[in-house]
Amino acid sequence: MEVPGTLPSGGLLYWVGVLSAVYITVRATYRLLAGLRVWVLGSPVVLGPGLGAWAVVTGATDGIGKAYAEELAKHGMNVALISRSQEKLEQVASEIKEKFKVETKIIAADFGEREDIYSRIKAGLEGLEIGVLVNNVGISYTYPEYFLDVPDLDNTINEMININIMSVCKMTRLVLPSMLERSKGIILNISSAAGMYPSPLLTLYSATKAFVDFFSRGLHAEYKSKGIIVQSVLPYFVATKMSKIRKPTFDKPSPETYARAALGTVGLQSQTNGCLPHAIFGWIFSLLPTSAVINLTMQKHKQVRARYLKKVKEN
Repeated sequence: MEVPGTLPSGGLLYWVGVLSAVYITVRATYRLLAGLRVWVLGSPVVLGPGLGAWAVVTGATDGIGKAYAEELAKHGMNVALISRSQEKLEQVASEIKEKFKVETKIIAADFGEREDIYSRIKAGLEGLEIGVLVNNVGISYTYPEYFLDVPDLDNTINEMININIMSVCKMTRLVLPSMLERSKGIILNISSAAGMYPSPLLTLYSATKAFVDFFSRGLHAEYKSKGIIVQSVLPYFVATKMSKIRKPTFDKPSPETYARAALGTVGLQSQTNGCLPHAIFGWIFSLLPTSAVINLTMQKHKQVRARYLKKVKEN
């Protein structure tokens, strides 16, 4: 028996379905229009010495970090490179200086160390007019693994927090004050698509990258009215040593292709996947329930883990 003034159960389910469909359609349309603005119509911030004479890049000797350094040098900015290997730093600095005719400066620092490396970095950056900071340095797992089974877990916890989280906070602390004095500057924090949702079997890495994303978006809200842009960059797979992908493809671009595309989003998106293929992936996953994304990620990582362990056993 139906109660007067209420909808039949079938009618209620119908309207729930209609509202859900409308919500998904509106959300998808908004993401598509936002993507059109960025990838087709957008006009990004003009990069170059007008922001400040120098760009600072951490993790600058390989992959995405090196590509960002080269792109910023291409825009006429001098580049301060910070990474662990003195030899690699000297090589990359020499290449950039010769190719782009800009000044370079190198600071050898291991962000995984517990000692205070930041006083040394601060001294090395003293007197530089810094317009762009790229917080790129980061580490991940060797292979997907259950948290308690991660090799050398205690050391991995310390290193991953120091490199993936502490470096972003400390480098921002060093560079932001001088940007605020000039009311202009850009901070680009390289997070990861693994930080957009919990990533089982890469749980610690995923959590540290989620911190980078939240930290970046919060900072952008705090300081955008003061002329500072803070961008969270969340790439999917890029052909780098960390990802172990050797050959670039359309959806797994080279670091150079990725950095060029990602810099084109600065000023248009405070949170970006960096390039069109990755933006499409992000849009698709945004339409799925979070639980579905987590389950899909778990299954994928279990397969990768099984292949890795089998290969290790065979060798």
